[in-house]
Amino acid sequence: MIPFDLAEPKSLSEAIKLLDPDDATVRPIAGGTALMLMMKAGVFRPQKLVSLRKIESKYSGIVASHDGLRIGAMTTLGVIERSAEVRKHAPVITRTMITLSNVRVRNVATVGGALAHGDPHMDLPPVLMALGATITIVGPKGERSLALEDLFSGYYETTLEKNELIAEVHVPSQGPKKAAYMKVTTGSADDWPALGVAVVMEADGKAIKSARVVVSAATTKATRMKSAEAALAGKTVDDKVLAQAGDAAAEDAEILADVRGSVPYKRELIRVYVRRAVRAAIDGQGAH
Repeated sequence: MIPFDLAEPKSLSEAIKLLDPDDATVRPIAGGTALMLMMKAGVFRPQKLVSLRKIESKYSGIVASHDGLRIGAMTTLGVIERSAEVRKHAPVITRTMITLSNVRVRNVATVGGALAHGDPHMDLPPVLMALGATITIVGPKGERSLALEDLFSGYYETTLEKNELIAEVHVPSQGPKKAAYMKVTTGSADDWPALGVAVVMEADGKAIKSARVVVSAATTKATRMKSAEAALAGKTVDDKVLAQAGDAAAEDAEILADVRGSVPYKRELIRVYVRRAVRAAIDGQGAH
């Protein structure tokens, strides 16, 4: 790696002042699990990194309330995995964490960094999107709230301004909703997936009132499959309904071909695993 300067501000507001929207060589760094790899590979050559490790401690914790969870952006994935409050309010997140990378990464990587990185292969964004999560973003102009599904704009791209930072993630309580996350990988269970599918549904037995279906990894960004959601809403789960939902998602997805599979292969994965994820949620099988 080439030499770089490291700033360690003591507050979020101070960190934002150090970010220059017109200078691409200045970047914030949270856990650094992705950024450091990019730097070692020479993909990114920053002249200055703004570390967020010493900002206010309130951005590194989890607070539960009647309407769900507020998770500080600097909270590590390991803390989220082990949190009793997360297990109580959103058990699908806890189950997903078990196969999200490995324990070494989870103990360093932060939720804010995982979202801001915009990598479509991440396991957590589709789950949070399916739960209806929102984020609080802070910049020179103040705070703004954004539905997580509106954060991702393309392959490794987000709608964040260059001098904005994610401060907090709000996750509504899962409550009685049925949820599941399924990932497909040809490697180990914690490897990058060729496909991730998250499903969260309001259902009475097999009768679905409403559904949120999110596909990632096979696509350029984590994406809600609204046609699949419409195919499920108001229906009673059977093979025909599952097939309709899987077909709808496969037809609508903007698929990305990469080393993990071709477009036709990933399209068929979506067709099959949307069905399986809905079935897993209905049957209470959670995450795989």
